[in-house]
Amino acid sequence: MSAVITTDETLIIETPERVPLHFALASIGNRFIACAIDHTIQIVLLFSLVIIFLIIEGFSDFGNRLTSAPKWVIALLVIFVFVLMSGYFALFEWIWNGQTPGKRWLKLRVIREDGRPIGFFEAMVRNLLRNFDIMPSPFYSIGLISVFATYRDQRVGDLVAGTVVVREREAEAPEFAEVFASPVSDPALRRSWKPVPFAADVNLLTETEIQVVESFLRRRWDLKDYPRQWMAWRVALPILFKLRPQYDVATFTYEGFLEELLHRYREKHRFAD
Repeated sequence: MSAVITTDETLIIETPERVPLHFALASIGNRFIACAIDHTIQIVLLFSLVIIFLIIEGFSDFGNRLTSAPKWVIALLVIFVFVLMSGYFALFEWIWNGQTPGKRWLKLRVIREDGRPIGFFEAMVRNLLRNFDIMPSPFYSIGLISVFATYRDQRVGDLVAGTVVVREREAEAPEFAEVFASPVSDPALRRSWKPVPFAADVNLLTETEIQVVESFLRRRWDLKDYPRQWMAWRVALPILFKLRPQYDVATFTYEGFLEELLHRYREKHRFAD
């Protein structure tokens, strides 16, 4: 993509398996473009709301109609504008696994400082403080100063929420098709890591998602240590976003989690069948 600016710094995060993963920190340019896309979407939606109101109420004497509207109508408009302007980023980053439309277009993602996916709390905190980072509006002066002053390029919202913005570099890890197209070399699934206890409803996963987990676990020993751990992180991340499991961070490993997930899912469905 021509819009992507590739001058990234590298962030190294050590996985629970003691293997360092190298992430490309999102550059100022990429974050600015993604933010501009998101703000453009917000403005378009806001103007769409105004146009809809004009169509419903009539184009004449709009100001008087708005001021004379019932209080509950005005309250709903105020709430909608607040949610649109303040909740847009938090809602998308929570639902879209750390991405907004702008970030998805630029292949950026918000993750925790330890590499784990963000939750609702992190998404809400980092974006509630966006109003502080953006001052003086709309130049993001405080946010820019914070990004330049921190070695992980974090604005104030990121510092408080414990998050970083990274750019996905697909070339750093094998493609899913490349890994899963090879013949199965280890047909017998076995545990190689201590089981990772977690609380979540594994029935929320689809059979396709489980097949991805199983394919990785079967073929992982064909990969060297670093790409294996990178792929484990890539496979586990969307599942962690979807299930939002509760687990002990001190004993968590990505491969151990995937092993436990697969065994628990297959056990449930074996009894169900």
